[in-house]
Amino acid sequence: MSSITKVVCFSCSAEIPVNGLVGRRDDCPKCRADLHCCKNCEFYDPKSYNECREPQADVVKEKDRSNYCDYFQPRQAGLGGKNSREALLAAAEALFKKK
Repeated sequence: MSSITKVVCFSCSAEIPVNGLVGRRDDCPKCRADLHCCKNCEFYDPKSYNECREPQADVVKEKDRSNYCDYFQPRQAGLGGKNSREALLAAAEALFKKK
């Protein structure tokens, strides 16, 4: 039995159902971005050393390209791309809004 995993593309925020594991050659059907990459991984964190919270993972230079990392776990929420940026800007404006 294989399970369906929903991956949210880091590039376009599309929700992609994947049957079983995310393969190294899998890509987003909407924008063709690689799915098995750091930016789609649960351990990806731009604020961490090497931008990865998994201390045993090998260094990966191109975070948006497919790689062979054995620690890859699909990020369920995605990075949000433009929507996340717009939401952060709106929240900042609301915070510093003059009354």
